[in-house]
Amino acid sequence: MAWIPVALLAVPLLGALLLLLAAQLLRSRLRTYGLILSGLTLALSLLLVATFDYGRPADVQFELDQPWIPGLGLRFHLGVDGISLPLIALTALLTFLCFVYLCWGSARRSGQLLTTKPPVEAEPPAGAEPITRARPRALVFTLLVLEVGMIGTFLALDLLLFFVFFEIVLIPMYFLIGIWGGEGRRAASIKFILYTLLGSVVMLLGLLLIWAQTGTLDIVALSASHGAGMSRSIQILAFVAIGIGLAVKTPMWPLHTWLPDAHTEAPTVGSVLLAGVLLKMGTYGFARIAIPVLPEGAVAVAPWLGALAVVGIVYGALACLAQRDLKRMIAYSSVGHMGFVLLGFATLTPVGVNGALFANVAHGLITGLLFFLAGAIKERHHTADMPTLGGGLLATLPRLGALLTFAAIASLGLPGLAGFWGEMLALYGAFQPAAGLPRGLFLTYMVIGGLGAVLTAAYFLVMLSRLTHGRPQPPARTSPSGTNVVGPRPETPDEQPVVPLGASARTTTTTLEPPRTDSAIEDVNRHELLAWTPLVALTLLFGLWPGLLLSLTTPPVQALLGAIS
Repeated sequence: MAWIPVALLAVPLLGALLLLLAAQLLRSRLRTYGLILSGLTLALSLLLVATFDYGRPADVQFELDQPWIPGLGLRFHLGVDGISLPLIALTALLTFLCFVYLCWGSARRSGQLLTTKPPVEAEPPAGAEPITRARPRALVFTLLVLEVGMIGTFLALDLLLFFVFFEIVLIPMYFLIGIWGGEGRRAASIKFILYTLLGSVVMLLGLLLIWAQTGTLDIVALSASHGAGMSRSIQILAFVAIGIGLAVKTPMWPLHTWLPDAHTEAPTVGSVLLAGVLLKMGTYGFARIAIPVLPEGAVAVAPWLGALAVVGIVYGALACLAQRDLKRMIAYSSVGHMGFVLLGFATLTPVGVNGALFANVAHGLITGLLFFLAGAIKERHHTADMPTLGGGLLATLPRLGALLTFAAIASLGLPGLAGFWGEMLALYGAFQPAAGLPRGLFLTYMVIGGLGAVLTAAYFLVMLSRLTHGRPQPPARTSPSGTNVVGPRPETPDEQPVVPLGASARTTTTTLEPPRTDSAIEDVNRHELLAWTPLVALTLLFGLWPGLLLSLTTPPVQALLGAIS
């Protein structure tokens, strides 16, 4: 069955190449072309899930190991274990759902970029996507190449091959933000590429240091040897170098500053894949390479990693409380959630690392859903500014408001939903860290992380109170004088300004209006429901049955922590 990993890479790669070779032939079929290819990739990932031997999840399965560059001893080594399997399935699912989201809908809708017909309006409304940037063939090509890099990162079992796939994703994501993003897309895309490329250079130096010390790039052999052949100082140096590169992609405070701009300016599908998959590539590197290959370096750096993680948790929550833009708030929430993931890794315990891996998958599902919903709100109202949007979403768009409420309470860690287990296990791991780590310090981290969890609930509840509750914002209306009167909320009679005697009769006054019922704004439609329902279902499934993931990750986690335990 070694052909399945190859097919997972070959299907989107060949699909992207075919777009270059037969552009005119496929131009009229782009709506279904990307959907079919991503659906086939999803089917292959489901076949991988169905045929995986769950009796030995710690072993590498579906392994392919062939010479790549014999002169340098490089090999094309692919494989799957219990750590990578959920992330491969998550990547294929989110990519497919992004194509579902893109392939239907009105040509006037800013989120539906796969259209070959121009909109009726000569000029798009404020906040909408200009038709000059639709470029549907380029969009499909970009998403397919991005999928190759994302899946390849989770399949690679050679350090240099891992690095190649790790870097492939940067170029398509740069263009995804820079071409199809918002008004500040150029600055955001340049910031993204500079941060991630500089981090990758440092990570490459760490990988080459391992190669120079051990003479091999094979991840399986390096993990089994648990740092043999490398002194403690070399392990610390390599762990710091690799950790910096991974921390930029995660992102970890204070290397996170590229993320809010990238999320705010990226199109909806770009934000979904960036939060749902690309951030997981950084945290996956800690579990696949940094901790098992460099155990002594991990023990030395773990207290510092835990400190930066809890700072990120609290900082991300406080930053969320200060945000006006919905997408920017969700972006900062990712900094906090990834802080819990890094705290779990820093404990170097099976409980903590399992919690980190569980939180990885849960964050991909929940935050992917949040960005889908934020994009839908922005498409309908042409803004993501929460004060401008006003309240009453549950009254005006009840299904969209209900889904936003569900995603928010899942992200804040409500028990019974997927967001709860990862954070709880990470904090529990900090309660009893691995031997050799200062327990008092990690107890402090646990308390600070618990405070961050409370702040997480606070900013999501504040967001819901702003958007879903309260009186709906009235639409613009015309006063007797002929001027438009627009306000975030109508004033109550006692708050209306007093008109002096003798003032002009044409003075504008504010009148109370019933809640808005704007029939032009559509609630959740069919293609959106198709794209979002799997994320809702999996969030419920893993929240109610966490053993599905934990039974898969526990044996490989125990194996990778073998030298430390």
